[in-house]
Amino acid sequence: MADDSTSAFHAGQTALIVRIPEAEPSVRGWRERLDPSAQAGVPAHVTVLFPFLDESRIDALVYSALADVLGSHQAFDLWFERCGRLPEVLYLAPEPDTQLRGLTEAIADRWPEAPPYGGRFAEIVPHLTIAQGQEDAVLEEIEADLAGRLPFTSHVASVELMVHDGVNWQERVSFALGE
Repeated sequence: MADDSTSAFHAGQTALIVRIPEAEPSVRGWRERLDPSAQAGVPAHVTVLFPFLDESRIDALVYSALADVLGSHQAFDLWFERCGRLPEVLYLAPEPDTQLRGLTEAIADRWPEAPPYGGRFAEIVPHLTIAQGQEDAVLEEIEADLAGRLPFTSHVASVELMVHDGVNWQERVSFALGE
């Protein structure tokens, strides 16, 4: 979600994320300072789809369809052992990322009016943003700090629908993946 720094978050905006609580001890301090989504209340996560439908469009039928689409995907484990970079962004790279890509593709296929990142990027790159909008020297400092805190694993069993209330992001509902 942090990759949408060109525009401010707004009320009614939604996102689908995978929480990565195991990352919090390592990345919380950096994210709180250098990731706008963390400053707006989003926990350490990998984005499945942002932006999703405006909150005004999410009704019982959308909830049901999300439960069906996400429930058809099995829970999985992720391994985080290295950092990666996008322009002015430092992130943790989840491995393998095929299941994350599959979740994003399934949601985007079901709701083509909500392409990943608003259609700004051709390739889906699953990632856990740590910092953005920083000079290389700052990103190198963070990466060096994180080197001693990796690797860790995370079990992904759900996808959360987050809604922006105009100030902060709030979790609206959690959708279980299949077991």
